[in-house]
Amino acid sequence: MKIDDESRSARKDREIIQAAAAAFVSKGYDGTSMEEIATKAGVSKQTIYKHFTDKEMLFCVVVQSTATQVNDIIESVTTLLSETKYMEGGLQQLARRLMAVLMDGELLKLRRLIIANADRMPQLGRSWYESGFERMLASVASCFENLTSRGLMRTSDPYLAASHFFGMLLWIPMNEAMFTGNSNPRSKAELEQHADASVDAFLVVYGGQSK
Repeated sequence: MKIDDESRSARKDREIIQAAAAAFVSKGYDGTSMEEIATKAGVSKQTIYKHFTDKEMLFCVVVQSTATQVNDIIESVTTLLSETKYMEGGLQQLARRLMAVLMDGELLKLRRLIIANADRMPQLGRSWYESGFERMLASVASCFENLTSRGLMRTSDPYLAASHFFGMLLWIPMNEAMFTGNSNPRSKAELEQHADASVDAFLVVYGGQSK
């Protein structure tokens, strides 16, 4: 019986979080009311307050729920940047996957919300950066260090190389999307072409010595 109750509670949490995410992304933090979230989730406001203390807490949970996507990316990093996969074009595959996930329209909208509320909730923005982008950087840097030790890359500072990799990959398309308000300014084909070109340029500097 207890297991059933816990499962039901977890499912209700998930439904509320999904409804809140849709509302926040659509109307922003200030424009979203708990009553609207309750309506979208098909529950009462009392039920929401039973699961979440207030709107700020619910917003924080919505933001933190994106950690699952980050975990998927990190798993891709360790897989695609293993020695064998790297030699088979793993870096290009990783770049394309990063573009697909990080340039997702809903994630871009959430990113704008986090930035817009950074002064009000600085710890949330810091936590999102540390658990997301910083983890990805560290994971890529660790893989670059391993590939360098095997002679497949040239990096004196793997973390800096990882920063350059992400910078070349995301700086233009990410800023384009963030500042224009257009969540999908480029097609999938254009993003993949940009990813491939970024990898080619990156390997000119950091690729392994030619035999």
